[in-house]
Amino acid sequence: MSDSQSGAPGARIDDRLTPVLRPVRAGNGFEEALEQILQVVRLGLVPDGGRLPAERELADRLRISRVTLREVLKVLQDQGLVESRRGRYGGTFVRARPEPAMGGEDELRRRVEAVDLEDTLRFREVLEVGAAGLCAAHGLDDAQVTRLRAALDATRDAPLADYRRLDTMLHLTLAELAGSPTLAAQYAAVRASVNDLLDCIPLLVRNLEHSQAQHTALVEAVLDGDAEGAREVMREHCEGTAALLRGFLV
Repeated sequence: MSDSQSGAPGARIDDRLTPVLRPVRAGNGFEEALEQILQVVRLGLVPDGGRLPAERELADRLRISRVTLREVLKVLQDQGLVESRRGRYGGTFVRARPEPAMGGEDELRRRVEAVDLEDTLRFREVLEVGAAGLCAAHGLDDAQVTRLRAALDATRDAPLADYRRLDTMLHLTLAELAGSPTLAAQYAAVRASVNDLLDCIPLLVRNLEHSQAQHTALVEAVLDGDAEGAREVMREHCEGTAALLRGFLV
């Protein structure tokens, strides 16, 4: 079975993974599959200790062979990002990512230097503002409305340890619902870089309360079909995150 012919579309992958996992192009099956599964892990779409989709489902979604997929998972296991467990309740599980230690300046510097902060923040804003406007302008069907509301509801009263992961899912959902797989894929990539930086700064309760109010206003604007309002709320939301990152990291 070749990488370009493995499996049929429509594997049962959790909705939260659909913005990231997509068929790879022939010729770079291993590299592109590794990139996408790394994004799933870095974005926290599967929480620490959570199980990745079954090999068959992943291979079908990515359109790669099981052999290629196992090579990808072996790389992730060697890097300490996932672990394989055998038995009835086995599978591939995401390992907890080490946090920068207090005073861990070397790790902080490494993460910051790996990203062009201003380019990342500006690109993120362009994608997010555009996605919000598109969702509001074109409207959502009943199933999409349900997904967006569920993603928003999940962020309410979320434990601090889970907030950033659930926040990421809300933003990824909006990007996917914009109707452009390319936009969703690009956003997933830039959000992974943003999350690397957010992991280096503290969670501030006041900021989270403000962000949650913005999330609610954003979803309301989208569902009301207010494209300009949705774009403005999202722009303000992105600027708030950018200000925090610049303040802590620059």
